Amino acid sequence: MIRLLRPAAFLAFALPAWSARRASAGALKGVSLAGDGTLSLPMQVVILLTLLTLLPAAVMSITPFLRITVVLHFLRQALGTQSTPSNQVLLGLALFLTVIVMEPVAADMYHRGWEPMEAGRLTAGQAFEQGSQPLKTFLLRYAREKDIRLFVEIAHQPLPHSAADLDLKVVVPAYILSELKTGFQIGAVLFLPFLVIDLVVASVTLSIGMVQLPPVMISAPFKILLFVLVDGWSLVVGSLMKGFYPNG
Repeated sequence: MIRLLRPAAFLAFALPAWSARRASAGALKGVSLAGDGTLSLPMQVVILLTLLTLLPAAVMSITPFLRITVVLHFLRQALGTQSTPSNQVLLGLALFLTVIVMEPVAADMYHRGWEPMEAGRLTAGQAFEQGSQPLKTFLLRYAREKDIRLFVEIAHQPLPHSAADLDLKVVVPAYILSELKTGFQIGAVLFLPFLVIDLVVASVTLSIGMVQLPPVMISAPFKILLFVLVDGWSLVVGSLMKGFYPNG
């Protein structure tokens, strides 16, 4: 867990310096500057704390956490168990599955970005560029070409010669759209067997005249029993994780 948090801290520390390096001198006239022309320490702390507030959104958007939570939400809706498992349990499961998938990526980001910066071989901006490459590679692996092309057009950027030329501002939203589509596709497939049970139970109750009894109340135990008998949690989680290891 600590190894996964180190690159997140690295990005949080590197972003202010990277932004300061790219900002013009005129834009920095209204903020406190140190003697060497960089942002002063209090201003860096303010920017760092602001970026840390965005860290949860980043964890939810640019990691497998997005797909996993969407699928688990659809699964709970398909079972009809309302609030069981609770949101805390589903989020905890999604978080630990995300840690398993992202640990190699995070370690690569740490070795390529943070360690050279600590050793003084790279500036903060260079460390951000180097450290973000493993993340970009991971995002491009699951981003659809159609979504990438969409955001290249939205950003009014020229078509890149290769995937390495794409900016993170294009890759990240393309990855989010692709993961949302994948999560919804998996959720639709999960709904089908439980929908069949609902239809069968509804038709049976209507045919015998049990109009007063809601079909959902009768179908819920059958859906839960089916899910338990096929070891549903293991199947769903195993399929989700295999989706992130296509060659494994």
